[in-house]
Amino acid sequence: MELMNIVNQSLANEKEFPKFKAGDTITVSYKIKEGNKERIQEFRGVVLQINGEGRTATFTVRKMSGSFGVERIFPFASPFIEAISVNKYGRVRRARIFYLRGRTGKKARIKERRF
Repeated sequence: MELMNIVNQSLANEKEFPKFKAGDTITVSYKIKEGNKERIQEFRGVVLQINGEGRTATFTVRKMSGSFGVERIFPFASPFIEAISVNKYGRVRRARIFYLRGRTGKKARIKERRF
């Protein structure tokens, strides 16, 4: 097990992202390659969960596009992620807030955490 930890630390991502957790609203800027063109697209939504640790850690972001919910899973170690910015810190009592999937409108609101 120690060997795995050493390898994960040596392969750790060089990019530093801000600390966030479930319930926070974030904007993820990531590269999209279409043919020979490359552009940066932003995905803004609520963090539903953070999964795993080390090199294999991922996080799930959910946004509403019209009346449809769109979820996307991003690996922390992805070379396509340009930047992550935290727009709002949310106050939730769970580490995985999948209950938001069944809620719409005002029921899906998350209180803001103050510092």
